Amino acid sequence: METITKKDLELLRAQIISDIGTLIDTKLKGESAKGNEEFGWMRSKAIRKALNISASTLQNLRITGKIRHKKVLGSYYYNKEDLQHLFDDESK
Repeated sequence: METITKKDLELLRAQIISDIGTLIDTKLKGESAKGNEEFGWMRSKAIRKALNISASTLQNLRITGKIRHKKVLGSYYYNKEDLQHLFDDESK
C-alpha cells in the first residue's frame, strides 16, 4: 500500500482546478451546445434563446405537433430541420 503525500494532494488539487477551468471555458464558448447541433437536435433553452420565444410558445409548438421532439432524462430536444421548415412555410 502506498502512502499519499502532501505533494500528491497538491498535484491532485492542481489537476482538479485545471479540469474545472477547462470545463468552464468549454461551456462559455458553447462547444458543448455545438455538439448537439451537429446531430440536428437542440435543447429547449437554446431554441428559446435563438428564436426569442417563451417556454410556453415552444411547448405549444410541441403539443400541436408542429415540431418533432425527444425527451431525454427530463430535457426536451427539438429537431432543427422542423424549426426551419416551420418558419419557411410561414414566410410563403
